[in-house]
Amino acid sequence: MSIRDEVIAQMQRVAKQQSKRLAPLTDETPLLETGLDSLCLAILVASLDDELGLDPLSSETNTHFPSTVGEFIAVYEAAAADADV
Repeated sequence: MSIRDEVIAQMQRVAKQQSKRLAPLTDETPLLETGLDSLCLAILVASLDDELGLDPLSSETNTHFPSTVGEFIAVYEAAAADADV
């Protein structure tokens, strides 16, 4: 499963767990319009850390929190690429 697929799957899982209605997800969808609230996003980040072994959002080098689904996925894809180095 690709990083993109895993992020989307985890977003869907968290939304279902938290009884949230998930908006259609595109790269341009703002994170604040996905249907996930701040608690859901925190759960999502923790779940991705568990599944992927990555937590790029807590990195001191990452000072910008992604604002769209595409940016969020890109942060994880970049972290996975860096981890493979």
